[in-house]
Parts: sequence; structure tokens; C-alpha cells
Amino acid sequence: MVKSQDGRAKRFVRAMYESHDSSAVHFRYALIAFDFLSIAFFIATTPMPMTPTLKTLSLVIGLVIALDLFCRLWIAEDRWALLRRVYVIADIVVLASMVIEPFVALDLTFLRILRGLRVVHSYHLLRDLRYHSDFFRRNEDAVLAATNLLVFIFFTTALVFAFTFDHGDGLESYVDALYFTVTTLTTTGYGDITPTTMWAKLGAIAMMAIGVTLFVNLARAIFTPSKVHYPCPNCGLQRHDPDAVHCKHCGVTLAIKTDGA
Repeated sequence: MVKSQDGRAKRFVRAMYESHDSSAVHFRYALIAFDFLSIAFFIATTPMPMTPTLKTLSLVIGLVIALDLFCRLWIAEDRWALLRRVYVIADIVVLASMVIEPFVALDLTFLRILRGLRVVHSYHLLRDLRYHSDFFRRNEDAVLAATNLLVFIFFTTALVFAFTFDHGDGLESYVDALYFTVTTLTTTGYGDITPTTMWAKLGAIAMMAIGVTLFVNLARAIFTPSKVHYPCPNCGLQRHDPDAVHCKHCGVTLAIKTDGA
């Protein structure tokens, strides 16, 4: 009886995380909204003194993160593969910092900005968006390019803030880290904030090289025609030109919906 109930519960959780049912899709959208709200909360409060109210909110967010992580591990076919994913590692570090901090003489709150790496998990929205959104299917390349850029900015700003700026300066220090990250990866380089160590300079070089590539990819995706996601009913080719009439691989007639259709 217990095994039967456990099986039903596991099937229900798996359906909520993986099925195309409208309630499951809304649940996953709500989780993504929570991810972004928790990221914003940790970014805004990391430089602030932890008042009882902030501690309570942080605890509630931590419990939701832990419950979400438990559910994903419970239904995962390969738990070790899941545990190796960068956003899962980031969540484990965030949860560990919450548990350990009361017992050590170190301020570990800055580690919580690694929750920003959870944006990587937004890639899992693609399956739902391809299935439900005509807009996404038409603009998939631009959305992916923007997501790649956003993930990189979050990740780099977290590193810059954690290892370069004085957290005691308050929220201003995080804004400075974000400002430095964006001006560096766009190669604007105003010069008011500059790296001084060898490792910081090497990091800035990497930021510029990767950042320029990401910005170019985003501009190209926005201003040049992109392919749309439309599986060929015959050979399964996934991507086609928006105005394609026939599949380039097998020649079968396609029926891609357009604005004029």
C-alpha cells in the first residue's frame, strides 16, 4: 500500500515537471518566476545587514529551493548527471551557505548570488515555449541568444562581485560589479573601474572575448532572418526557413504557419 501511494505521488510529481498538461505548464512557469524573484532577492539583500525579516524570507526561499531540488532528484532517471549540472551545484552551494553560516565566523551571504546561475535552467522552458508559443517558434534564435547573454552577465557579475568588490559598500557595490561587467564585455571601457591584478586582467580579457561574441550573435538573431522550429513530418528535420515550402532534407511539402497564413 505504501509503495502504491509512493508510486502515485512520484507519477504526479513527474507529470508536474514534465507533462504538457496546462496545470503542469503553469506550475513550471511559476517555478521560473520564483527563480527570478529569488535571484532578485539575493542580489538585493546580499550587501545588506540580515534583519529578522530578511532572515525569515531567506529561510522560506531556501525551503522552496530545497523542496524543488528534492523533487527533481526524486524523479530523475540519472541523479548523478543532474547533480553535475551547474545550476544544481549552485543551488547546493546556496543551501549549504544558509545551513553553515550560523555556525561559522564567516559572512557567506555573498555565495547566495550564485543563485543567479539558476537562469541556466530557463533553457528548460524551451520545450514548453516551442509547444505553446507561436511567437517563440518564430523568434527562437533571438530568445536563445538573449538567454545566453543574460546567463553570462549573471554568472560574470556574481564572480566579479564576490571576488573584486567590497561587500560593505552595500547595494552600490553590486551595481558597480554589474556596471564593470557590462562595460567590459561590450568593450566600452570607460576606465573609471579598472582591474589591477594579473588574474583580474585575464578575466577581463575573457569577458570581452566572450561578451562581444554573445552580443554579435544576439544582433544577428534579431536583424537577420532566422530559422523556425518546425519538425518535418517525414524526416524529422527540426529547423526550416520561415518561408520554406519544402523540406530541404527530404523534399516533403511543409505547412509552416506565418503571419499571413
